[in-house]
Amino acid sequence: MYTNYIFLLVWAFVRDGGIDVTKRPSPTKWSKKEILGHLCDSAIMNIERFIKIQYEKQPYALPTYNQGEWVAKPNYQDTPIEEILTLFYDSNKQIIAIINNIPDEKESGSFKIITIIWNNILRNKFSSNT
Repeated sequence: MYTNYIFLLVWAFVRDGGIDVTKRPSPTKWSKKEILGHLCDSAIMNIERFIKIQYEKQPYALPTYNQGEWVAKPNYQDTPIEEILTLFYDSNKQIIAIINNIPDEKESGSFKIITIIWNNILRNKFSSNT
């Protein structure tokens, strides 16, 4: 189900070819490509979180990361948009697979809260696009 939402988001991003995805609103703000890259980084971090929360001691402490460095180091600004979209799609598809394969007995505590939040984010972002 959510895989369709991810596809719709990717499709919405590329269907309007008139958008300049490399333009930064200001020198300190990210371009649309960098924002999408940041969403990829978030997905990568969430893959680790969703796996570890199933076996680490509870309550699980969510690791943080330096978002600015994670956007700068892969150089999303100069990466072809197709590569970023592929990473976005594949990493979020993996999150869905992880969530769908969680045994019922693991869906409690911190993990349940995180999956509820993640599912609500998806529903809110895509409910107007379906």
